[in-house]
Amino acid sequence: MPVANTGFLSCIQAMSFPADLRQQLHQTGVIAVLMIDRADDAVPLARALLAGEVSGIELTLRTDAALECLRRIRAEVPEMTVGVGTILTPKQANEALEAGATFGVAPGMNPRVVAEAARIGLPFAPGVCTPTDIELALEAGCRLLKFFPCEPCGGLPYLRTIAAPFMHLGVQFIPLGGVNAANAATYLKEPSVLALGGSWLAPKDLIARGDWQAITALASEITGIVQQVRP
Repeated sequence: MPVANTGFLSCIQAMSFPADLRQQLHQTGVIAVLMIDRADDAVPLARALLAGEVSGIELTLRTDAALECLRRIRAEVPEMTVGVGTILTPKQANEALEAGATFGVAPGMNPRVVAEAARIGLPFAPGVCTPTDIELALEAGCRLLKFFPCEPCGGLPYLRTIAAPFMHLGVQFIPLGGVNAANAATYLKEPSVLALGGSWLAPKDLIARGDWQAITALASEITGIVQQVRP
């Protein structure tokens, strides 16, 4: 009998998003992608999104305040599912987990980062935009992938084409880049799409002004679309 590759199987288990987390992200339908400059804005922003029934966010590591924002949201808005994005190094994967990240996301497929996320048990979705990217991610044990940049790469028609050879393996995608309220319904109807990445939900100018009502309105708009498509 062939010997099971226990190392590979344990890698897949470590990289997998738990079923309850997948279900939660599927239900909310959109993950608000946030770039926050001031830690003091983190909690009111998270509460504004929750008021619009968006319960998943990705805090990008593109500002010095990102990890402090994560810690504050986890402490004061426990209902929010908080992931960390733009994880570009193994060190950042560790920092994200230590600060309380539920999952990690990257714009590309970096084998070193994916391997470190697997080692420390951080559910991780690397970025893909080619069949080769998908193959590398699958070989590393990842089954939930970020499709980025979505619209510049060809949008949903392109995603369907490159995903087709891999769908029997249970792969799913989070499209990000050019997705918005105008085209969200089309993406949400696609079986391979778990949730959308939504950077439009919290524009930097609204955060800077503290216009939480406007952000709640944007969140409520996409929630209404999700509920129509996924009742």
